[in-house]
Amino acid sequence: MAELSRRGFVTAAGLSGVGLLLCTPTASAVDHALRRTASRGVSTAGTTLETAAAPVTEGPAYTRLTGGPGWPLVVRQELAAGKDGRDDRRTAKASFVQFTDLHITDAESPARFEYLHPLIGSAHRPQETLGPVATAALVERVNSLRAGPFTGRPFDFMVTTGDNTDNHEHLELDWFLGILNGGKVVPNSGDPSRYEGVQDSGSPTFWNPAKKLDDAYTKKGFPQVPDLLTAAIGEFTSPGLDIPWYCTFGNHDDSVVGTLPEGIPGIEHWYTGDLKVIGKDESTMRRLASAIRKPGAPVPVTELFGGGGTVRKVTPDERRRPFTTAEFVQSHLDTAHTGPGPEGHGFTGNNADGINVYYTFRIAPGITGISLDTTTLAGFADGSIGLGQFTWVEKTLQRGSSTYYDFFGNKVTHQVTDELFILFSHHTSGTMGNILPDARHLLEPRLNGDAFVGLLQRFPNVLAWVNGHTHRDQIIPHAGKTPKQSFWEINTASHIDFPQHARVIEVADNADGTLSVFTTLVEAQAPYAADYADSSPQALASLYREFSYNDIHADLGQVGVPGDRNTELILANPLG
Repeated sequence: MAELSRRGFVTAAGLSGVGLLLCTPTASAVDHALRRTASRGVSTAGTTLETAAAPVTEGPAYTRLTGGPGWPLVVRQELAAGKDGRDDRRTAKASFVQFTDLHITDAESPARFEYLHPLIGSAHRPQETLGPVATAALVERVNSLRAGPFTGRPFDFMVTTGDNTDNHEHLELDWFLGILNGGKVVPNSGDPSRYEGVQDSGSPTFWNPAKKLDDAYTKKGFPQVPDLLTAAIGEFTSPGLDIPWYCTFGNHDDSVVGTLPEGIPGIEHWYTGDLKVIGKDESTMRRLASAIRKPGAPVPVTELFGGGGTVRKVTPDERRRPFTTAEFVQSHLDTAHTGPGPEGHGFTGNNADGINVYYTFRIAPGITGISLDTTTLAGFADGSIGLGQFTWVEKTLQRGSSTYYDFFGNKVTHQVTDELFILFSHHTSGTMGNILPDARHLLEPRLNGDAFVGLLQRFPNVLAWVNGHTHRDQIIPHAGKTPKQSFWEINTASHIDFPQHARVIEVADNADGTLSVFTTLVEAQAPYAADYADSSPQALASLYREFSYNDIHADLGQVGVPGDRNTELILANPLG
């Protein structure tokens, strides 16, 4: 979707009609949703059904945010028709929360190429230093909600669908685990007494909140906040989640800045050293940006993180050392990081070598979750799935399905108790086109998203595939040859870029041959506006949202259309 103007954002936020949707996205629709859930004794407070972030002023200039109208419940019936009276017959089967693309960032690390942001927008974000404390505010939101708004079922768990860290550093991993499990977090590296990243460099390539420069951010209207960076690296306490949580692996968790191949010789030197490149000439920048985007091109590591240009001396820090996939898993298995559980957060000893980091887990009685690894250590942001994992998924679905279809479309039946399945991955069906070989399974073929969708459509008891990566709210119906061979793909926006969402997902049996999957977006528990002189954690989380909305690279279309946000997704019940 093309970048939206602020007027376009208001339209996309559900304040005008969308012809293809089956529930008109108006304020009256919101009222109807609230009345209907209220009659079941369930509150929608704290969700975007009640209110959602909106700009105070329209136009290209910097704007503060406010609480705008809530977004409607949109009933989507592309895969099955909803039947009257289902609200009164419905029974809850599962309720959980999805976090995705948290990108917990060590913004002071030398192993970053922020200076390329004019060409690669995601290379630097003005809000990224505030990410750790803002994620704690998202944890607070989940703890305050406690249950799904449409079924009232207490949350069974939270699952995070990848890109939990940004540079895949040990320090970022420690912050990530500390935020979700609870405790004191100090989001600073290098010099313990001061910030040493690009935002106090004096370079006009970046917004320096304590110094007015001739930079693009200041020209847009970004404020001067002299104490912001000191507050951003200060100690805070995360409450930790009150519910168990599970972890899925993402490309930023397995490779340098989520883009470069893993295992580059000597890469630890650039992570833990004392030289940070903050600028290069334009021709070099263009050449480097082109190389990063080009599959199979030589990796210009020494030029990216060293060589000529503007270089800043920083305090070296061994804690910035990049972790391996095995170390990522082993950190989750460490009993010091169990928090609310489960031990390993889905990973088991079978995953500890970092070779196969996929697993199954029990969502609720009768429903199994499958956590995938769609990353490849060959580099580049997009992913795919290896043949071995593809076959493992197929066998897992076969073991829980009394009826399914083989590769040739023939119906297969056998005597097992049917299980319902929900799958979780970082990548979406549309971003699984990177079939470069994975060093963990060097000779194994890689399969794309279309092949994986085809596999899932062979099994009637697949309900949904939940993922992230695109930083965009989008819900896709995958219609099979029969209604029972259809499933929903639920893609949720990131927490680092606006609109900074998490998603509540509820599964309900309508007792009429259909199931409903409710999806409700939530925002971090922080005010929509805060005083710039306020350095409290809540204020910093508020500014994290505000700066992300105003980022010069922001794509406001990532909020999606109403049918991608608060929805009731109807599908045929494969068991009835």
